[in-house]
Amino acid sequence: MKTFWPRLFATTLVPIALFVLWYLVSSGSSNFFFPPLQKILAAFGKVWINASGFGDIVVSLWRLAVGFLASLIFSLVVGVVLGLSKAARDYTEPVFEFFRAIPPTVMIPVLLVVSGIGDASKIAVISFGCLWPMLLNTIEGVRSIDPVLKDTCRVYRIHGLRRLFSLTLPAAAPQIVTGMRTGLSIAIILMVISEMFASRNGMGFMIIQFQRTFSIPEMWSGILLLGLIGVLLSLLMRVVELSVLGWYERSRIR
Repeated sequence: MKTFWPRLFATTLVPIALFVLWYLVSSGSSNFFFPPLQKILAAFGKVWINASGFGDIVVSLWRLAVGFLASLIFSLVVGVVLGLSKAARDYTEPVFEFFRAIPPTVMIPVLLVVSGIGDASKIAVISFGCLWPMLLNTIEGVRSIDPVLKDTCRVYRIHGLRRLFSLTLPAAAPQIVTGMRTGLSIAIILMVISEMFASRNGMGFMIIQFQRTFSIPEMWSGILLLGLIGVLLSLLMRVVELSVLGWYERSRIR
């Protein structure tokens, strides 16, 4: 607890300083496309702090959560299987490399035709984009487990689910979490982009509507909101990382 407040101060000092600087520099702005921060904050309260705006936030975060969790579950199941089987990796690696090279945004028109403009197409885009860093990191994490640890499990006849939860997943956890952090960043980007195409709600839809109607302060308020959500999700991921990899962090300190 003694180190909590100094660490919090060090973490928030630069963002607060930049925010104050933005406020001061933009206070006298008469540029239509770069309004004063005061106007942006006023628009923020008007647009997002009400039932309609909050509903768009919830819809976007729901799509993000479903798409991200679906990719995470798939990457864990398939990644463990492929990480443990060299033969399976050899057969599937060309296929994965092919799909990984396809930009997720290119799939948006295809998914719109197949799934329509509802939630399914947007969740599919998010899942497709954030799948690859999580899957490939899971495969590599499982594949690179120390052979000595594998031999130890074999000697003590630790097999099946017991081996999965006592060796495979803990040993691969650092790389799995790295893939999750990368996948989350990609998921946020794809959430916004997917909602800008043939959508009826969500934060991305609102931002593009504000841009088309030249509601510039409102547009900037949406961008500011996305930045705040990105910071909060990053902090949440850090909490998950510390809870899952507490043992790993302590071993690195030693």
